[in-house]
Amino acid sequence: MNIVDEIQALRQQVKLWRMQNLKVAFVPTMGNLHNGHLALVEAAHQHADKVIVSIFVNPMQFGLSEDIDNYPKTLEQDKKRLSQVNADLLFIPTSKIIYPKGYTDNTFVDVPNISNKYCGKSRPGHFRGVATIVCKLFNLVQPDVACFGSKDYQQLQVIRTMVEDLSMPVKIIPVEIIREESGLAMSSRNGYLTPKERLVAPVLYQTLQWLAEQIKTEKDFYRLCQQASNKINQVGLTTDYINICHAYTLIKAKRNDKDLVILASAFCGKARLIDNIQITL
Repeated sequence: MNIVDEIQALRQQVKLWRMQNLKVAFVPTMGNLHNGHLALVEAAHQHADKVIVSIFVNPMQFGLSEDIDNYPKTLEQDKKRLSQVNADLLFIPTSKIIYPKGYTDNTFVDVPNISNKYCGKSRPGHFRGVATIVCKLFNLVQPDVACFGSKDYQQLQVIRTMVEDLSMPVKIIPVEIIREESGLAMSSRNGYLTPKERLVAPVLYQTLQWLAEQIKTEKDFYRLCQQASNKINQVGLTTDYINICHAYTLIKAKRNDKDLVILASAFCGKARLIDNIQITL
């Protein structure tokens, strides 16, 4: 695996692959890699000849109350895991390389409407930071395809919208959620959970499964979401939001909608968990 930390080296390697008519896939990450990330790399191999992975903890997507300095960093372990799944190139730029003028004075990309609800409401400015860094990384890597996990479903839709609106020649490949044996969606932030919290955290997914069954026969979505929220809170989690939405627009679902997604977020101790289930009625 080739490891580069400079833009020129990255572009030179991509140029060489292009001269060989090789197709390039891209997997952007913030490091602290788990099996969910590795599944993205494996999926990328199915769609391209070469796979580039980036590790960059993006300060623009962290809010004022979120401690970016405590975000787990496991670079040496990440390198070993990426080598095991045959990543071809790892790009590990510094913040100075990505934001030479400082990220507060940097040009940004804002995807309206879809960015301002759910996680966007709880974390103001978060999706502006996500869209900006993904746009910049796409410009640097210029991939044919890019793989993103479906766990961050709203993020996935923000990126899809940005790519469509800005006519970017990148195919977005969604990859299914990878779960722990308990059903808990894999996340770097699961490392914040205590052993006791790990016992109750799977209730978030269990509640989504219950809600997915209820939707088949019950159309009072508001009441169902209230019941689901109560189930989550009763075990010691704290519901941030839970909504039944149209799968593509993320607008709250109507009774006759067929393609749905249940989006949910809850706090479990220091960890903010997110999860979703997609449903076709």
